Amino acid sequence: MESLVTVFVRLLPYILSIAAFFIFIEQINYLKKKRSVPGPNLVLPFFGNAISLVRDPTSFWDLQSTMAKSSGLGFSTNYIIGRFIVFIRSTELSHKVFNNVRPDAFHLVGHPFGKKLFGEHNLIYMMGQEHKDLRRRIAPNFTPKALSTYTELQQHIILKHLKSWVDSPDSGSNPFPLRLLCRDMNLETSQNVFVGPYLSGESRKRFEIDYNFFNVGLMKLPVDLPGFAFRNARLAVSRLVKTLAVCAEDSKTKMKLGEEPTCLVDFWMQDALREIAAAEDSGEKPSSHTSSTEIGGHLFDFLFASQDASTSSLLWAVTLLDSHPEVLSRVREEVAGIWSPESDKLITAEELRQMRYTEAVAREVIRYRAPATLVPHIAGEDFPLTETYTIPKGTIVFPSVYESSFQGFIDADRFDPDRFMEQRQEDRVYKKNYLAFGAGPHQCVGQRYAINHLVLFIAMFTSLFDFKRERSDGCDEIAYVPTICPRDDCKVVLSLRCRRFPCLS
Repeated sequence: MESLVTVFVRLLPYILSIAAFFIFIEQINYLKKKRSVPGPNLVLPFFGNAISLVRDPTSFWDLQSTMAKSSGLGFSTNYIIGRFIVFIRSTELSHKVFNNVRPDAFHLVGHPFGKKLFGEHNLIYMMGQEHKDLRRRIAPNFTPKALSTYTELQQHIILKHLKSWVDSPDSGSNPFPLRLLCRDMNLETSQNVFVGPYLSGESRKRFEIDYNFFNVGLMKLPVDLPGFAFRNARLAVSRLVKTLAVCAEDSKTKMKLGEEPTCLVDFWMQDALREIAAAEDSGEKPSSHTSSTEIGGHLFDFLFASQDASTSSLLWAVTLLDSHPEVLSRVREEVAGIWSPESDKLITAEELRQMRYTEAVAREVIRYRAPATLVPHIAGEDFPLTETYTIPKGTIVFPSVYESSFQGFIDADRFDPDRFMEQRQEDRVYKKNYLAFGAGPHQCVGQRYAINHLVLFIAMFTSLFDFKRERSDGCDEIAYVPTICPRDDCKVVLSLRCRRFPCLS
């Protein structure tokens, strides 16, 4: 009887022939989709260029941009984990994608493997009337009254964390990285703004652990097996959504008693309860959008959208203010004329509106270093991107909002907040190039909240601290984590600038 080894040796030529045939077919299919568009002519079987993407995302996307620019087409191609991809540098072509999110064109995915991670029924994946109805329900969460409520919550958390930074043993002499500190501050801010008093004790600790699992899994290969980071992230998302659903249910109970809203979910539940009451009065079944479980899922969407993007912007604000002392001086002068740490008061909504130059700095930070550089979509059908090229069905398409930020604007490679002041109004003149908050039906509904958060941080950080970046080779180069941040995680030396911290008790 032949041994297994002998049988394997006899079959090996056939196995290799079959493997070679499938590899050949894979290469032919890739080249057929690629056509004459810039991109690698040969790719590794199945993995494609996934290894280089995971190992050095910055270099990978820089190369895609270079190919897209050099050809004049405005886009380039590649192959990752069995998927054909198209990278779009051109602003006009990016708008074409953003404005055609519908079943027979592009599907927003937010992450190349987002449906596995977030689940099918997610705000990101909604289209048409269902998506419009949900955005209409979300709108009351970002009224001036609601934003004013959030502003107070944001400042309390910002001040709490800034004080802990300056009280640390390293403060005053030793440089320390801000990335994880900013991330923790933003996570607590998001928790307090979104679900306020409904997340406490053990729930909050477990929430932070699960969110860290999620964050780590975002940057890993989509191996959905026990022990792998992607599986841990997917399970963590399920637990996070359940926790947020409980918060929504608790908020409904409180709002039924007629109490004033103190956080985002309260404003949301006020509106949801009115909708439920109207449906019951007319003998209809309340919309599924009013269920606590579904709202818990959407609250997680908000958290994901705001958390890492905001952390990125805070880090780049510190980095760019340090390297542009003339801008820093103007920010400090403006803020000092409106608010003082020693006033023992928070910045009011009206005072926030008066900080026009500081807001221009915030907007320029977001333009110059767009936090989420790419917004992945999947082509639901073949789509004619240009007169000469049709994107094949199933392609993952990456419009680059980062690249658009350096097109159109005057002297776009220069960090220049004055472009957003009244005299120049480049935010209006070149509005189509300012895509950090997206465009089309899925444009970010919370962008005013995000801008407010960045302005408040800049105002307080620059008023309370003298700071200096520890400069090293490549420290300001872009790193993906998964949004972008300085490669050294923004190492700074901090010292107290004012006589004391605000006393708000």
